[in-house]
This record gives sequence, C-alpha cells and structure tokens, in this order.
Amino acid sequence: MSSRRQQGSATLWMIFMSIAILAVAGLVIDGGYTLAAKREAARVAEQSARVGADQLDTDSLRTGGSDLVPSEARAAAHRYAAAAGLTAAVRVRGDEVTVVVTSRTKSVILGAFGVSGYTVHSEATAMSIDENNESQN
Repeated sequence: MSSRRQQGSATLWMIFMSIAILAVAGLVIDGGYTLAAKREAARVAEQSARVGADQLDTDSLRTGGSDLVPSEARAAAHRYAAAAGLTAAVRVRGDEVTVVVTSRTKSVILGAFGVSGYTVHSEATAMSIDENNESQN
C-alpha cells in the first residue's frame, strides 16, 4: 500500500514542479521579449525626437535663430514612430521635442497563467540646433 501512496506523491510532485518550471520559463522568455520591446521603444523615441527636432524654420535659421515649426515637428515625430509600428505622444516646447512611445508585447508562455502581455513606455527629448549651430541632445 505504501508504494501506491509514494507513486501518488511523486506524481503530484512532478505536476507541481512542471508548473513551476513552466512559470519560470515564462518569466524568462516573456521577460526577454518585454526587455527587447523596451529597448525598441527607447530607440524609436530617441529617433522620433531627433526627427522632430530637425523640423526647423528655415527663415529663422537664415537670421541666426533656431526656431522649430511645432506642427511639422509633431507630424515628423509621429510619422517616424508610426513607420516603426508604435504609437507616440509628442510635445514641443521651445526648441525641445519630447516623445513618449508606447509599445505592447504579447505573452508567449505566461498567457497560460492569465498574463496577456505587457505595455512599455519610453521617453526621449531632443533639442534643435542652438544659435551657435551646435547640435544638442
């Protein structure tokens, strides 16, 4: 009788360990995908901000200024993020363009445990050329 009881406890232990290993693998794999999505969001935010900061008023440049055209800066930053398949919120203040990019990843393994995915955000700011024609970021 005790061998049947031992077989039953071994089966329960194996089931528990299998679920635990699957959960840990899910954290590692899905966590890796989330970190990759965060890096991609940071890259897109930085480049979108730079593209936006490049939208300078050419008349202002000729007179030694460096004024941004806010509507063009926002549109250019949005276009860059959209081309990368991400959504962006763009803010233009003076000669600064700030972009916040949002990305959503789907769970590969943790979906079995009810985790559908993760949302990541990344923010970057770029400045237009200053009066001395030096680039600032």
